Amino acid sequence: MRPAELVPSPTKLDGDTPAIRLFALLEVIAEKDQYFSLQSLVEELGLPKPTLHRMLQQLDSAGMIQRDGDGRHYSTGVRLRRIAENLLLNNTVHGARRNVLRTLVSEVGESCNITSCASSEVLYLDRVETPAPLRFYLHPGSRVPLHCSASGKLFLTQMTASQRKRLLVPGTLEKYTEKTITEPQALESELRRASEAGYAMDDEEFLPGLTCIAMLVPMSSGKSNLGIAIQAPTIRFQTDRIKSCLPALRRAAQALADIEAGNYPERTMLRQRATS
Repeated sequence: MRPAELVPSPTKLDGDTPAIRLFALLEVIAEKDQYFSLQSLVEELGLPKPTLHRMLQQLDSAGMIQRDGDGRHYSTGVRLRRIAENLLLNNTVHGARRNVLRTLVSEVGESCNITSCASSEVLYLDRVETPAPLRFYLHPGSRVPLHCSASGKLFLTQMTASQRKRLLVPGTLEKYTEKTITEPQALESELRRASEAGYAMDDEEFLPGLTCIAMLVPMSSGKSNLGIAIQAPTIRFQTDRIKSCLPALRRAAQALADIEAGNYPERTMLRQRATS
């Protein structure tokens, strides 16, 4: 038998509800490059066999997986493959956004990302890395705090005073570096500066040695829940270089705004009716 430290830990199926755990199981299945069995999943996930058997039956009846070969093994089902194919075929918005990021990275030479506000955090929707050897890697799906990130500050500027008060409770804002702003009054002053300037900065407030600038993607009406940012090691992202990157960042924000406008045809129709 192998030493205990070399035995891999079971994969965990995260999820607070049965439906979410089914999706988590689908994620595991989607990574398989060959047929799999109930027993192999039991060994991989460490869940009771009756539980997994019930979950597989549900996915099988929904067409997400199917029995193959000897009847004891499974593979991805027709319905699941059709969903994947349709997603790749129709998800042109992601490709268009990524082209904007690639263009911005080629212009400024630093890593760039698209962000959104998710509850009390900033969510990275997409990211393109710089080819430079010295860089910070934060993958899509990463979450960072609102109060010490450039995008987060911009999302905070759009909130009402009462909304910010609920989020920015004195004594609860974590201090990640020596430069993290943890006093609500000081942060309010920082937010006013960002609102007036049209962009926000993270000056080594989340990670030492990392500087970030961000802008909101302008929307034709209402608040914006989309930001675009440039991140770079502080050593090569000083004041003059930051200022020189602002025009390219502004162009990228407008390019994303154009993509978003085209993605909501009903809004365009409403505007046309309002002006006719």
